[in-house]
Amino acid sequence: MADKKSMEFLIASLDPFFLDKGEIWFSENISKIKNQALTNSWWQKNILFFEKNLKLNPSEFMRKISDMGYEKVQTIASPGEFASRGGIIDIFPANSLQALRLEFFGNKIESIISLGEKINDDLRLKILNKKIKAQEKSQEESKEFKEGDYIVHLDHGIGIFRGSAVADQFLNSELQTPNSFFIIEYATPKHGQNPDRLYVPLEQAKKLSLYIGFENPTVHRLGSEIWLKTKHKIKEDVEKFAKELLEIYAKREISTRPPYHLDDQMQRDFESQFKHFETEDQLKAIEDIKKDMALAEPMDRLICGDVGFGKTEVALRAAFKAVMSGRQVALLCPTTILADQHFETFSERLKNFPLKTALMSRMESKQNQQKSARELEVGKIDIIIGTHRLLSNDIHFKNLGLLIIDEEQRFGVKQKEKFKHLREEVDILSLSATPIPRTMYLALSGMRKISTIQTPPPGRKAIETFVLPYSENIIIKAVKKELSRHGQIFFLYNRVQTIQSEAMRLRKIMPNLKIAIAHGRMSEGQLRKIIHDFRDKKYDLLLATTIIENGLDLPNANTLIVANATRLGLAQSYQLRGRIGRSDKTAHAYFLYNEKELKNAAKERLEALESATELGDGWKIAQKDLEIRGAGNILGRSQSGNMNKVGLNLYCQILSEAVEKLKNK
Repeated sequence: MADKKSMEFLIASLDPFFLDKGEIWFSENISKIKNQALTNSWWQKNILFFEKNLKLNPSEFMRKISDMGYEKVQTIASPGEFASRGGIIDIFPANSLQALRLEFFGNKIESIISLGEKINDDLRLKILNKKIKAQEKSQEESKEFKEGDYIVHLDHGIGIFRGSAVADQFLNSELQTPNSFFIIEYATPKHGQNPDRLYVPLEQAKKLSLYIGFENPTVHRLGSEIWLKTKHKIKEDVEKFAKELLEIYAKREISTRPPYHLDDQMQRDFESQFKHFETEDQLKAIEDIKKDMALAEPMDRLICGDVGFGKTEVALRAAFKAVMSGRQVALLCPTTILADQHFETFSERLKNFPLKTALMSRMESKQNQQKSARELEVGKIDIIIGTHRLLSNDIHFKNLGLLIIDEEQRFGVKQKEKFKHLREEVDILSLSATPIPRTMYLALSGMRKISTIQTPPPGRKAIETFVLPYSENIIIKAVKKELSRHGQIFFLYNRVQTIQSEAMRLRKIMPNLKIAIAHGRMSEGQLRKIIHDFRDKKYDLLLATTIIENGLDLPNANTLIVANATRLGLAQSYQLRGRIGRSDKTAHAYFLYNEKELKNAAKERLEALESATELGDGWKIAQKDLEIRGAGNILGRSQSGNMNKVGLNLYCQILSEAVEKLKNK
């Protein structure tokens, strides 16, 4: 909507206060709105005036309208949306019957034109009503703060949530602005004084987010410069990080390679031999990858999915398509155990097809390694699966087309440098077992293509979880129950120094039990043999440290017993529980604790874990830990440190702004 006298345009936020206001209301009250915007902070945050030749940074403009509730889309179609490309921003103001196009030249609005035909006011209000209700629902879900929660305020830093309050009277406003507040507590100015408190209007809730991080953050004084300096330093670090990612992305955009072949009968035959039903998310991820492979530029896609949700099958289908198009495939794994497991899975799925798969790791004999290296170089091996041994200087490919990286964050600095180089040349498919939070997805989506697998496979049953005081009787009953259905047991005991003594104790109370031991101080060869023997059912129970947390897929093991459960974090307990329940049998997890060690925080963690009774509940319960864990895994250790200082949500916002800023340069 424009003020015809001055040709000044107005954009109103998607706030419920504006919901039932038609275009005429805005025209009639334009003077009042301007006056309110001069002194009233709520109006300053919820309306925006602009005109031709106004000096305004495009990134700041988009950040402002995003804060006002506008949704960024590819092409605008209804009120409350905006889109950008180059120096052009299209926006459909919530208070207008038509969309506008702003053309920027540098940091100045060069022209403003209307787009398309007008819609009527009834339709505009109907669309807005739907959008605002959806936004309110989302806001309710995201603003369920509890007393004592750490809260991040965009401008003032990290404080403690102390509830909400209602003012005694309306603020001085002809238009009656809101009067309810969130109360955020900051550090005490001086010893003996009351803590600083900040009252935040509910309509400014977008400036608040729950602090998500591994550490309890530092709460500073209100108005101190520490928060501004922290944000400034992190912004500099994030801009460097974003620049590095965008440089890789830009190099890939100018690289080309022949598109992969379309699906043929052999591809369809291979996919039809999958013994399970694909989930909707799996099919979507497979479709995304095939679209990438049909293009002329190299693929770089990240597949995020929980343990046992089918990422390997997605990778298998991509690998098959690559080989059928005449290219070699390499699958990199961070551990020998995981490489062995993938090799067995690939070999079983590909046994009816004319493809050669090989395993390469330092645990293979030198003779076998040399043979595989020779065959790779002349193209006799189609798919090679291995550890970082594949990145050695003596390994050469005849025609490497696709590199699949499982758990990329677990590789070292030198290996990651090689990944950067490879990203410019070949197709990359990265797999991550940690769910990616929506905020991180939005922040990264401008740089990397991401597919998420969040739905469990059909037939998967929820894991029955028990949190109980430590008891030998409970252990004996749990073991006997699993053995009665010919299953196996994981027993987590996270002390290497006394794990042998624990094995002797278990053998004493269950003399006929066949027990294997696994821990991180064993050689990879020993671990490899133990896991193979356990998979082959030579043992009933695997007594292990948290080394079993990642990479094991043993459907016959459906009971988990955890000793000293109070010493584990919520996310770690959730990941460990994911080792069982990978078949159609009901799995049982027993988290045992020493009553003397059951302090409040540990008690809350265990209660939360026990209450997660449905599939997917574990993700919701463990969200705080898992979100920062997932983001840190995907972005790296240094960025994980930055996230702990400001919280995940604000970090993602800073990252998004850095990406947008660099793209508009």
